[in-house]
Amino acid sequence: MNFEVSEVKLKKGEPVDRALRRLKKKVDREGTLKEVRNHRHFEKPSEKRRRRMKVAKFNAMLAARYADV
Repeated sequence: MNFEVSEVKLKKGEPVDRALRRLKKKVDREGTLKEVRNHRHFEKPSEKRRRRMKVAKFNAMLAARYADV
């Protein structure tokens, strides 16, 4: 397995909580936590396909709703 570590360098005089907030945003943008949660249990190909179709339908509905705006 190939693991990439998200890291944030502390700037001089930067509070730790601000750096932690930057790390959380970076991890969220990379989708690391979402990936870990998806791999907690095996998902059958049919379940994966059903989930993707549900997301696609929702996105199509939003696109249709806001197409005229």
